[in-house]
Amino acid sequence: MGEAGVTDAFFTRRAAARARLDAIDPHKRPGGVEADPQRKDWFEAVYRFAEGDAAGVPWAHLAPHPLLAEWLAGRSLEGLRTLDIGCGLGDNAEALAAAGAQATAFDLIDEAVAWAKRRFPQSAVDYRAADLFAPPPEWRGSFALVHECYTLQALPDSLLDQASQALAALVAPGGLLLVIARARDEGQEIAGPPWPLPPSRIAALAVAGLRPETVEDIPATDAMARHWRAAFRRDG
Repeated sequence: MGEAGVTDAFFTRRAAARARLDAIDPHKRPGGVEADPQRKDWFEAVYRFAEGDAAGVPWAHLAPHPLLAEWLAGRSLEGLRTLDIGCGLGDNAEALAAAGAQATAFDLIDEAVAWAKRRFPQSAVDYRAADLFAPPPEWRGSFALVHECYTLQALPDSLLDQASQALAALVAPGGLLLVIARARDEGQEIAGPPWPLPPSRIAALAVAGLRPETVEDIPATDAMARHWRAAFRRDG
C-alpha cells in the first residue's frame, strides 16, 4: 500500500496489526526474552507483515514525535553531527536534519532503513543498518547530539544497563544524549513489551561521563501517555 495520512482507517489497521504482532512476540511468551533478547526476528516480522503499510508498524506515526518536535522548536542544530537511534521510518531523523543537523540515523532492521530511504529519496540523512550494541567503531564519541526515542522501552530490563553504556559511548565531549520514553512509577508492574521506564532507569542513563541536564516527567494527556524527556550532557 502507498503511504497515506493517519486516519481512523489507519488506526483500525494498526489495531489489527498490533494484535497479530503481539501473538508472535517472543517476549510475551515464557522463555522468549532469553531466546531473542533484542527481538530482532520479531522486528523483522513487523516490517515484513506490514507490506508497505505504515499502519502495520506500531511506532510509525508519519510525523516526528511530538516531544522531539517541541524540543526542536526554535532550536538550531546547524552543523551539529547528530545520531538518531532506532530510526524506523525516518520521521525523527528528518526533523533533526530540518533543524540543521548533519544527521545520521540507524535501525537494526534493514527493511526499516530501506523504507525510510524510499519515503525520503532526497534526504540529507545518512541512513544505515546498525546494531546499538555493536555500532561502527568510528561512531564512538562522535556525535554532538544522540537522540533515542522508544528503543530502550522495547528492550528487556536485562539489557538496559548495557544499552545505557552503548548510548553514552556515542556522545562526543560536550555533547548531549536526549531520551524520549514512556514513563511509569517505580515498582509499577507493566505487562510489556513495551516497558515504560521507571525513574531509576532514567537515572541510570547518567553513566560514562554523562550527567543529567534536564529530566522532564510529562503527565499523560488525552493525546499522549505519560512520558520522560531527559537530556544528559557529557563533560568536556
